[in-house]
Amino acid sequence: MLPEHGAVLLHLARGAIAEALGGTGVDVPEAAWLHEPGASFVTLMQAGELRGCIGTVEAYRPLALDVILNAQATALQDYRFQPLRPEELEAVDIEVSVLSRPATLTVDTPSTIYDALRPGVDGVILQVGARRATFLPQVWAQLPDPRQFVAELLRKAGAPDAPLSLCRFQRYTVDKLRETDF
Repeated sequence: MLPEHGAVLLHLARGAIAEALGGTGVDVPEAAWLHEPGASFVTLMQAGELRGCIGTVEAYRPLALDVILNAQATALQDYRFQPLRPEELEAVDIEVSVLSRPATLTVDTPSTIYDALRPGVDGVILQVGARRATFLPQVWAQLPDPRQFVAELLRKAGAPDAPLSLCRFQRYTVDKLRETDF
């Protein structure tokens, strides 16, 4: 992703949150790449701590719309946090992660999945039955061991004891864009 694309997406995310908090609307540039399908996560950090994170793992709507809606949902609908208040907006740092298309990983044995994962590079989607969860590649910073990473992902999916042979794994990469980098 080009640096100028990152600046545009971060501007859209901040503008969308400001609009949701009662500010003026955000204009989407006419650039073709913004109107192509894309999947994103928007993460808010406040004083170095997570303040919200919501996104989509599969591209099904235009990237600009995906970023806008995920930014607003992160600020107002992440069930782990109280909705962001207008006076907090200036103090939050925004990160937009644009996801690649997920690729399925074949799991023959438990060690297969551990060997296939690239710590710090791969985001992982786990599905077991109707349950599904994902970790962005950034989560490797807190969970650097593949066994621990997968165990926490199973816990997040609500299936901590599920055998890996019953799980479906996909991986993806991200272009991570942080306001502090621009």
